[in-house]
Amino acid sequence: MRKQAIIFNGQEVGIAVPVDNRLKFIAVRFHVIDLDNRVFDTVTEIRRAIAEHIAAATSSRLALSN
Repeated sequence: MRKQAIIFNGQEVGIAVPVDNRLKFIAVRFHVIDLDNRVFDTVTEIRRAIAEHIAAATSSRLALSN
């Protein structure tokens, strides 16, 4: 494993850093800061967590605006 950029929807949102055969996510964008320092098994898991996080945040904002 090696560190790599995590790109989501065409924007770099963080990096994945190898730690004990897993990947630690380091956020570089505020909208994914809640995932900072979480550890995942794969880059796919990181991207899934980002998608779920953004979807939940969007739903919360929509609910608050109604």
